[in-house]
Amino acid sequence: MTRMRKKHIVSILHQTLCVLIGLSIVFPILYAFSLSFMEPREILVREIKLLPDALQFENYRIALRLTPLGRLMVNSLIISTLSSVSRVLIGSLAAFSFAFFEFRGKKFLFMLCMSTIMIPFDVVLISNYSTVASMRLTDTYLGMMIIFLVSVLNIFMIRQCFLSIAKELFEAGKIDGCSNFRIYAQILLPVSKPVLATVFITSFVSVWNTYLWPMLVTNTDTMRTVQVGIAMLRSSDGGTIHGPIMAASTLVLIPTVLVFVIFQKQIVGGMVSGAVKG
Repeated sequence: MTRMRKKHIVSILHQTLCVLIGLSIVFPILYAFSLSFMEPREILVREIKLLPDALQFENYRIALRLTPLGRLMVNSLIISTLSSVSRVLIGSLAAFSFAFFEFRGKKFLFMLCMSTIMIPFDVVLISNYSTVASMRLTDTYLGMMIIFLVSVLNIFMIRQCFLSIAKELFEAGKIDGCSNFRIYAQILLPVSKPVLATVFITSFVSVWNTYLWPMLVTNTDTMRTVQVGIAMLRSSDGGTIHGPIMAASTLVLIPTVLVFVIFQKQIVGGMVSGAVKG
């Protein structure tokens, strides 16, 4: 067997493995989408039923009737978008200072920020709630997103991207008379679009899928988020109504898919440029 043939076989096996992994990830989503069109008698059967006998939208009507899903999606969209934009702006500004400036205590401050990653969210949950309550921010958009405005992991990710940029570019901008903010806004941000898009997408998805904190700091149903709204879908006897839950989950998935599609070009462009540089 020639070396070229071996490489061809390895390539086929690698691609087959990638396809199987992709299908295993996508299958639950496609199955939930199919369940959203099924009647209860089709869902609660012993054998696995992949496709409905006929398309019916009753589950979607029930989901929209039992919960103010439209309002909850607006709430989640506002919180997720503003939090993601804040993470990109604050994270990039902090990363800019850590990557390009020298000041006293820089390493200690950076390590102090990174050490906060080791603190579990549950440990500070009560203190965060007490702080938000004392500021009278419960049942408000700011109260729901205040703990999501900054992420140390995002700062670290953007800093690593900035460190990969030649410092001569920064020095050339200073020689040309550019201010620090102009270098940041007109030089660093444009060449860092892939990592900024990645930060935005991961932040959006994580905040969109958050359940515990929005439920804790809200008191009225109209101020809650979509994840809390899905948990509100219960039958009158307290049981689970699978069809409407799957329908609501399908609707909730749409914004995150759209965000990925919108920023897909930047992510792919970053992968391509990285491959070319390598």
